[in-house]
Amino acid sequence: MKTFLLLAALAAAPITFLQAQTPSAWTDHRRALPDKLRQVPVGLTLWHTPNPNYPEPNPDKPGAYVWKHSTFVRSEVGELEIVECGSFIWYSEAGWQANMRETPAEFAELFSCPDGRLLPGRTYTFAKNYRYADSAQRLYGGDALWYILAKDKAGKLYKGMGLIETEATVR
Repeated sequence: MKTFLLLAALAAAPITFLQAQTPSAWTDHRRALPDKLRQVPVGLTLWHTPNPNYPEPNPDKPGAYVWKHSTFVRSEVGELEIVECGSFIWYSEAGWQANMRETPAEFAELFSCPDGRLLPGRTYTFAKNYRYADSAQRLYGGDALWYILAKDKAGKLYKGMGLIETEATVR
């Protein structure tokens, strides 16, 4: 009977329950950055090109679309070891939402960065950082705030951030 009552209560308010279980990436809406990126010093330069970015027909899949861009990162404070790489997306009034998160090994592969170690003065590139849509009905604009967290040999954490504007209009 207790199980039935618990299931009935969850069915009556599933959204509230799920929201309580999923922590928000951006809790202080008076501040511009998601929580994870606040109060971490900048030590990396991160950027995307082209930016803004527009969808184009996907030559590999008729009727589908692709946003083609590359992402670049460079350490500005010496040799750093990647902790994580990821992005937050903003496509509605809800603001920043956690989107993706890559491990140091995934970062190393995507950015052609051996062992996930950033050497000073060297730029690392994620050449085909593409976004896809299966159809014209799935085209939507939004912004993605890419971030990279890395630490120095003493363990001090640094961040790099780069905003990319993805548009819904085919040019």
